[in-house]
Amino acid sequence: MFEPRTLSTDLEAVREEYAPDALVLDVETDFETIPPAAAENLGLVVESLSPTSYPAEWLPDDVPQLLGAYVSSDFTIGMPGDGTVVWTRQTTPPTVFLKHRAKTTPQNFLDFLVAEAFVQLSFEDVPEHFLPFFGEHYRDLTTAIPHGPNDVYQIALALFEGWIGLHTRDVFESWDGEYDALYDTWEDTGERLDERLSDLPRSVALGETSFPNATEFACSAIKHGRELPAPFSALDTEAYLEYGPAYAVRWAEKTFEQLAEKHDARRDAESN
Repeated sequence: MFEPRTLSTDLEAVREEYAPDALVLDVETDFETIPPAAAENLGLVVESLSPTSYPAEWLPDDVPQLLGAYVSSDFTIGMPGDGTVVWTRQTTPPTVFLKHRAKTTPQNFLDFLVAEAFVQLSFEDVPEHFLPFFGEHYRDLTTAIPHGPNDVYQIALALFEGWIGLHTRDVFESWDGEYDALYDTWEDTGERLDERLSDLPRSVALGETSFPNATEFACSAIKHGRELPAPFSALDTEAYLEYGPAYAVRWAEKTFEQLAEKHDARRDAESN
């Protein structure tokens, strides 16, 4: 199920600089969450396992099933929305996993994703999932967002990724002249986002893009240092970096209040 991965020269250098102890494994399947029984097989390739669990009180009654399982004592690696590359500190040493679909991912982009995992691991205050990031604030976030539990999950994950991006983007920018191929991939990927970013408010207003999808897209641009439209621009701030989950909840409260006001104004205008 797990096979050690050979890294390029640049990736070996990045690992040595940011996460020198990290183990990198190819996984023979795609997964949202590695089945606990399979995850326990990691004991054959790592020094030790330290499964984490979280207080059930952090969650409201209505949450996606996998999120409910995440707070339990089950050994949980990977969650929906994690992407092609996943990392964990629940193993010693910390481990980076490449899902099976990595085989069809363009090599330059895949290398960047692995390098990004090393950089994220270097920030000790960055957890591996949004739930320990939000903690008890997750209940407040679900109250602030007038959507179902799956949409709340998607928005929470996006907000978390945006907050991580505030940590990592200066690192990526510093790679110019040092890890040029990785820097170029970071820069090119960001430039490809610009046109859609500028059109995002109109797309949401016309119902062409859902608000959760728009949040996911906008927050993914933070790590690339792109210019965000309102209301997402309020997330690209030192205040969000500093205050994290409390700031995200307040942003959600204000944003959905404003969206409701705009909806009411349009409805009133149409009825007159």
